[in-house]
This record gives sequence, C-alpha cells and structure tokens, in this order.
Amino acid sequence: MTLRLTIATPSRVLVDDPNVVSLRAEDDSGGFGVRPGHADLVTVLPSSVVRWRGAEGPWRFCAVSDAVFSVAGGAAVNVACRRGLAGDDLDALQGQARRLRDDELDADRRARVEQTRLHAQAIRRLMQLLRPAPGATLAGDGS
Repeated sequence: MTLRLTIATPSRVLVDDPNVVSLRAEDDSGGFGVRPGHADLVTVLPSSVVRWRGAEGPWRFCAVSDAVFSVAGGAAVNVACRRGLAGDDLDALQGQARRLRDDELDADRRARVEQTRLHAQAIRRLMQLLRPAPGATLAGDGS
C-alpha cells in the first residue's frame, strides 16, 4: 500500500507522487508521521519542511508556508500551501522555512503596530469630537 502525496500552491502543483510509503511533517503540536492506512487528519502546518520517501527511493523534501495538511481515506495526503519549494537539499530547505517563518513573524509584528496606530488615532479623534467647545454649556445644567 502507498500514499498519494500532492503539494500545491494557488498557482501550481509542486509535488504529485503516487508512491509514498512514509511521510513526516510538523504542526504546532510537534512532528508527526504518516504511513498508508493512517486515520483521516486535518491540521495547519507552520513554515516547515515536509519529508517523504517511496519504497526504494531516498527522502525527498518540500518547504511549505501557510499550509493546510490533510490525510483522506488512509491513501491520500494533500498539502495546500501559500508558498512552497521542493528540492533535494534538506539544509537549504530548512533555512528557507526559517526565513519564511521569520518573514511571517515580521509581517505579524508590522500588522500589530499598524493596528495599534490606527486604534490610537481613532481614540484621539473621538476625544476631539466629544470634547465640549470652549464656552459651551452642557444641556440641562441650568445655565
């Protein structure tokens, strides 16, 4: 028995291998393995490297970013990712995955800073609008 592995980005299929006997991946809970007959599974993969091999072949690798990983029917493994890069050099792909993860963290930080800036700007504007004009009296104060 084998697995069919498909790894795809929105623009192209990176890997379509029908003869996978063993696969390793990593989600936020840690690394895990998949073999033919595995129970159905859906998880999110951070920027990381997916590894697999056929019955006789060497390990193969694909760095993925922003990926959804699924096992269906114990025979099909599908990975849908925003970005991916298949290759034979594990060290280079792990470096690429680290760079992708660092880029994602940096983008998250920039988004939080911009969100905080916009929030502060909105509060300042509300305070300006709610502040009474000089010399104005509040309704119902008897003046």
